Amino acid sequence: MDSDLIITIVIICIGIVLFVKDYFSIDTTSIIIMALFIVAGVLSPKEGFSGFNHPATLTLGCMFVVSAGVFNSGILDGLSHRIIKLAKIHYSIALITFCLIAGMFSAFVNDSAVVALLLPIALTVCRETKITPGMLLIPISFSALFGGTCTLIGTSTNILVSSYAEEYGVEGFGMFEFSLAALCLAVIGFAYIFFVAPLLLPKAEKEQNPLTKEAEKYITELLVEMDCPDSKKPLHMSKLVNDHNVQVLTILREGSHKQSIGPETFILEGDVMKVMIPPKALNGIRSLKGYKITGDKKLDEAELEKHIYEVIVPFGSKLTEGSLRSLNFRRQYNGSVLAIRQRGEILYEKLADVKLTEGDMLLILGTEADVDALVAQNLVVALSEHKHGKVNLKKAIPALVIAVGVVLAASLNLTSILISSMVGALLLVATSTLKPKEAYEAVEWKVIFMMAGVLSMGTALEKTGGAEKIALFIEQTLGSYDAQVTLSILYLVTFLSTNVLSSKATAALMTPIVISLASAMEVSERPFLVAVMFACSLTFMTPVSYPTNTMVYAPGNYRFNDFLKVGTPLNIVIWIAATFVIPYFFPFK
Repeated sequence: MDSDLIITIVIICIGIVLFVKDYFSIDTTSIIIMALFIVAGVLSPKEGFSGFNHPATLTLGCMFVVSAGVFNSGILDGLSHRIIKLAKIHYSIALITFCLIAGMFSAFVNDSAVVALLLPIALTVCRETKITPGMLLIPISFSALFGGTCTLIGTSTNILVSSYAEEYGVEGFGMFEFSLAALCLAVIGFAYIFFVAPLLLPKAEKEQNPLTKEAEKYITELLVEMDCPDSKKPLHMSKLVNDHNVQVLTILREGSHKQSIGPETFILEGDVMKVMIPPKALNGIRSLKGYKITGDKKLDEAELEKHIYEVIVPFGSKLTEGSLRSLNFRRQYNGSVLAIRQRGEILYEKLADVKLTEGDMLLILGTEADVDALVAQNLVVALSEHKHGKVNLKKAIPALVIAVGVVLAASLNLTSILISSMVGALLLVATSTLKPKEAYEAVEWKVIFMMAGVLSMGTALEKTGGAEKIALFIEQTLGSYDAQVTLSILYLVTFLSTNVLSSKATAALMTPIVISLASAMEVSERPFLVAVMFACSLTFMTPVSYPTNTMVYAPGNYRFNDFLKVGTPLNIVIWIAATFVIPYFFPFK
């Protein structure tokens, strides 16, 4: 074994540890891996950075813009009131409606965006019926995953595997080439979601808005009395903030509300402050000299323009780049974070130092305009009561025509998906359906950097001969089994790996390996490549195995075990089904 291969294996192992331990964000870890390959001399700078101009990366970037054109036009949002009306009839109808819509739209546009759109609509249905969010949100996420496997553009993983295959001399996949196989698995999956999942999903009656209800218990009013030791001190130097972690929301001074509140705001005698008090600090506040609790635990919305909003941090949000303090959240976005639900735990204390992650649910005190601005910048997804917007026909018609054109041009083999998506993205800007700034903001740059970084792993494995050696080892180890059993084992290993690594990293590692394996076994590469696509996307076992699962975790008030209980049987069923379905549509010879 030569030194470059040893270094490659070591770097990949380091990458796996970083992915598992979550020391850095996924995109940062991916770039670190790429940099290590370049510094170690395994890849030249040109080879290392080639992921940024790889067809998969470029296609994905263009498809983000095309998807944004469809969403920004209001086409899907305009259907929301009809969805709500239909879903309110009965739980079974709501389940079928949301799952079918999630599956259909995810086949052509970004699945995370589809789930982000459906989340507030589903929660509105839950508020107006006796359905608990936990009975709807996991099925919506799983349905989006099934829909994404049905077309080449359904998920970034499909695009990555197909583009990678072309790079290594294997014919790429057509737009609908694996649709029939995917639909067979989707039918099995939807049957499970409709008939089995409702028996396993959490049915206990829970608060419709547990985070809001809990937070409201700790919002109260404090009067600053004459002998207050914090009087004439800025907030950041007060005992109230430093010793008791109290968050000051508003200050009523001389009959009017002080509009701007920050660390330098002074506390004055006679101030009436609305504050958020951490549960553990309640008793301490009662005995704190100079402050009097006057009750009135809920914010008086009649006297304030600000309201409480529930939002979720989506995949790719810039809010995950640091803590609320480092982001200067309060000053930059004019909102106060009252509480955070993170990985099932509700946080009230020292929120400014909490490192935000995808899927976190935030309770924000702010104006409607403030929250709308956060949503417009793709920083959060609003979960408060849904208000459907109007369809902008001047944008909707060209957006729909261009999106259909992108799909048809690629599916009819008039051009590649890269060219058709690039032309589509340019047309959206040229027709003013999207402004250049909107097109730029539509690209999830975190995903682009992650994709570029993880591609270096496959490139290094291929260049050093690692993929061929691993494939030879697999072929010798499983030599006594036929190709179908080998495919089944590879599918199992792949979907289990996505619960540890990201789906893109798993696909980048497995694609060159299965291509080399097929060559060693003297069989077609296509069934193995399809298995990698499906196994990387159809992953249901944990809330972190796929971005859509992470998105529904907090709003659904789920526990980690809920995903294991519902997702594990589904993953096993789909694995067994894929073992027979994939070879049927993609023979080994």
